[in-house]
Amino acid sequence: MIAQLRGSIVQTDDQRAILDVHGVGYAVHMSGRTQGQLGMVGGEVTLLIEMQVREDSMTLFGFLDIAERDAFRLLITVQGVGARAAMAILSVLTPVDLTNAIISGDKAMVARADGVGPKIAQRVVNELGEKIGKIVPLRGALSIGDNSGEASGPAAGLVGDAVSALANLGYGQAESHRAVVRVQTKSPSDNLSDVIAAALREIGT
Repeated sequence: MIAQLRGSIVQTDDQRAILDVHGVGYAVHMSGRTQGQLGMVGGEVTLLIEMQVREDSMTLFGFLDIAERDAFRLLITVQGVGARAAMAILSVLTPVDLTNAIISGDKAMVARADGVGPKIAQRVVNELGEKIGKIVPLRGALSIGDNSGEASGPAAGLVGDAVSALANLGYGQAESHRAVVRVQTKSPSDNLSDVIAAALREIGT
């Protein structure tokens, strides 16, 4: 099983790159976002690889970071979402954008991807609502403090801890995340107990 490739870029076209790894050329499919982040032809790149084996083919999908790879793995668990649709979604949404769309139930954001209609988009939002915490870098995704859509440092850790605590109390991952995001947006706090208490009140309203 191929899990990672490091080599020089021979060619890029239509969300695919050919990597020369010690004289062997590997065709690697990727999202448009990842392709846009690759360097020039001739440059060296390291890609995380997800390999799909079928009776008549072996296809490699490449990612520059763990978050996008994990998002891809989750997307293809959704009924009706194959590798091509997953890559289309990741071409228009970063992993953080995707998790925010799932948390907020915004199927329109997901439906922006080529070939993804409203029904599939709704299925993505519904089925992944309780799974987004499995994308580790996304557990702290929070649109406060800056325009990046992602909390960092202590803020991200606090959000993740609060969501985990609520989940341990029996609340759903998505419901817990929404509550924590709302209370931290309304009245930011760096005290975990206060955040959990406020989130519980938010859930109860």
